[in-house]
Amino acid sequence: MRILDKYILKQFMGPFLFGVAAFTAIFVGSDTLLKIAEYVTKYGASVTSAIKIFILALPSIVVYTFPMAVLLGSLMCFSKLSGSSELIVMRSAGQSFTRLAMPVFITAFIISIGAVAFNEFVVPWANHEYQLVLNVEIKRNMNPGVTDHVVLRDVQDGKIVHLLYARKYDPKAKTLSNITIQEFQDENLVRMENAPRAEWKNGNWVMEDGVIYDLTTEGVDRMMHFSNQVINYAESPDKIQKDQKKEEEMTIRELAQQVKAFESAHADTTGLVMEMNRRFSLPLASFIFALVGAPLGVQKQRSSSSVGFGISVVIIFLYYAVMTFAGALGRGHVIPPALSIWIPNIIAFITGVLLIRRASR
Repeated sequence: MRILDKYILKQFMGPFLFGVAAFTAIFVGSDTLLKIAEYVTKYGASVTSAIKIFILALPSIVVYTFPMAVLLGSLMCFSKLSGSSELIVMRSAGQSFTRLAMPVFITAFIISIGAVAFNEFVVPWANHEYQLVLNVEIKRNMNPGVTDHVVLRDVQDGKIVHLLYARKYDPKAKTLSNITIQEFQDENLVRMENAPRAEWKNGNWVMEDGVIYDLTTEGVDRMMHFSNQVINYAESPDKIQKDQKKEEEMTIRELAQQVKAFESAHADTTGLVMEMNRRFSLPLASFIFALVGAPLGVQKQRSSSSVGFGISVVIIFLYYAVMTFAGALGRGHVIPPALSIWIPNIIAFITGVLLIRRASR
């Protein structure tokens, strides 16, 4: 790496790290601490549980603050270089703006890739543990009632073998309703079973009055009816609700399996599809915000750097406002769910390209 690249990267990393800390503190202070206060006053949460909640809430917050911090870092980096006329000297030496901004762009891209991995392996686990601490330790709610959209997975040697979807689970009656089971061989669907209900009897889930479809690549090969059939791999009633996860608690692989189960039962997959796309779009926003922030920092006058900072703050709010609005359109089936998640990034990317072209001139 050239000395100039190291220098520019150094100017970027300071504001970026400050942005991560500052924006995280804002999110924590405006939301997490208020929730913890509520849990302490309303449910009598212990100090240990409150500390657990605080720590487990941080990963999901950090993912949202990365793009903001990259925008702040890239903007302040080039604002400083521009305000001290260093950028003019660099440009006079024959360096294009795109070349000067390349170390920031590359770093932002690495941050995006790392955020994708962080969002896949750390955030879902932290969110799941957060819900366990909240429901078990704080609310002491071991049996919260009827659960909709139950999905049970039978995984062997890392491969999905059975995928069960039930429209509803009633813990009092210990019944599953509107069941669809998919059976796989080497990730290929070979059999499907449907039943209106299953009941917990003598330590087993027993489906009643169902139909089995043997499938080939050409369609249904054979259909059979059954009066009773045991589901050998299904979990006991006390584990079903405990192991059910919300969208934000699942990995991308689990979300994909959930979509497959919902589609087989003709259930609405909008929320799942949106969450899957969000796992990539939100981390990628860090790279896209670097494309926006770097050219915004290039100012002709030193006194105008604060104006650029103000514009960057507006961009942050506009981005999340568009994200909220587009997400509402996606959930309302006005536009495709996947598109609704990517619209903010598309708009920000186009804006960044236009700003870079202007700065290069």
